[in-house]
Amino acid sequence: MIPIELDVRNLKVSFSTPQGNFSAVNGISFQLHRGETLALVGESGCGKTVSALSILQLLPKSAANNISGEIIYSGKNLLSLGAKQMRKIRGEEISMIFQDPMTSLNPVLTIGEQLIETLLQHKSLNRKEALEKSVQLLGKVELYSPEEKLKQYPHQLSGGMRQRVMIAMALACEPKILIADEPTTALDVLIQAQILDLLENLKRESSMSMLLITHDLGIVVEIAERLMVMYAGDEVETGPTKSLLKNPNHPYTKGLILSRPHLGIEGKKKQRLIEIEGSVPNPNKRPTGCSFHPRCKWVMDKCRTQKPLAKNLNPNLKYNCHLDPGTI
Repeated sequence: MIPIELDVRNLKVSFSTPQGNFSAVNGISFQLHRGETLALVGESGCGKTVSALSILQLLPKSAANNISGEIIYSGKNLLSLGAKQMRKIRGEEISMIFQDPMTSLNPVLTIGEQLIETLLQHKSLNRKEALEKSVQLLGKVELYSPEEKLKQYPHQLSGGMRQRVMIAMALACEPKILIADEPTTALDVLIQAQILDLLENLKRESSMSMLLITHDLGIVVEIAERLMVMYAGDEVETGPTKSLLKNPNHPYTKGLILSRPHLGIEGKKKQRLIEIEGSVPNPNKRPTGCSFHPRCKWVMDKCRTQKPLAKNLNPNLKYNCHLDPGTI
């Protein structure tokens, strides 16, 4: 049996705003196994990034006024740890690649200063050793002339280069778990493919586990063994990537699959892109019953009033919907 690196149990996160308290994550549960890539998939506003930031206790204390549940790592509940204990885990054992490297990297410090600071914080190295390690890390993420890159500032690098620097910083301390939040956002298709190949190779070399956050099912197919679909803070469907994408049971998963653009085939009539009508609901105006019912083609009366319970089709596949398996 493959060991479990991270076990998230009934995670709930709510925020305090001038309009009142609202729930961003509504009791999701998942397990991340050693050496596995699990993808959290859904539109913007579904709670994917909030879930990831909760793992590392990076949500602002002033706003995130209620976080409950359990996040078990190495036998400890991360939600119960203090700031000092979390600083040791954060970056050293669990690292994160943030969504936008231009805003995540410090614009007034060189790449070298930022990498060296990370190594000095977590590793027993002197400054010279940290500098040598930084050169090795930039080489590992396939940045040419790493010595020169260490002297440059973030604005002097391209988007793909900055993303490679973020990956180098995340992997500097050889973490057991890497959280990658939209790691290819705003990059062109060629650079996206290079970044994904790089992440997959680095993961394979170190038996690292990866939690991938994305809305792009094309990325999921390439590198994730399992995926969890989220909608409006809820877990709606979880299972092995290939089987779930081939035979989805939740209407939202089906909608995401159908909305993917496809290359036209010569001789066949071009078809309009199939979209999911409507948008993700405002967290403080969440619909009653199933949150997806205002956008669902298969909506029934009970969908409007009753929140669906999880249906386990087998130990690895479950979905939250009133519809029977195989309906859609």
